[in-house]
Amino acid sequence: MNAYTDVLRKYTVFSGRAGRSEYWMFYLINLVIGFVIGFVETLFGSPGILGALYGLAVLLPSLAVATRRLHDTGRSGLWLLLALVPVIGIIALIIFFIQDSQPGSNAYGPHPSGGAA
Repeated sequence: MNAYTDVLRKYTVFSGRAGRSEYWMFYLINLVIGFVIGFVETLFGSPGILGALYGLAVLLPSLAVATRRLHDTGRSGLWLLLALVPVIGIIALIIFFIQDSQPGSNAYGPHPSGGAA
């Protein structure tokens, strides 16, 4: 849960690097919260307003952590625009997000764990 709250605390930090665990734990917890909100809204017959508000609330932190994750692999955050390409763009981004961190420091800062990979 610390990874999730750390990302929310750094919701406007687009510089620096984010390790795989930080990115994927945020994504996993986000997914679980989204399913719970969707289940509760379906249970009560809600039109989905709570889910939409949650989605808007985590949009900026999601973009920030994805940008920092790309920085960790040595890529610019502009690679997120690849998501606009149907199917292939998303697959390429998933591959980038899965890749290991660049060891040591790179152009975007020191290694997220503080040491070498």
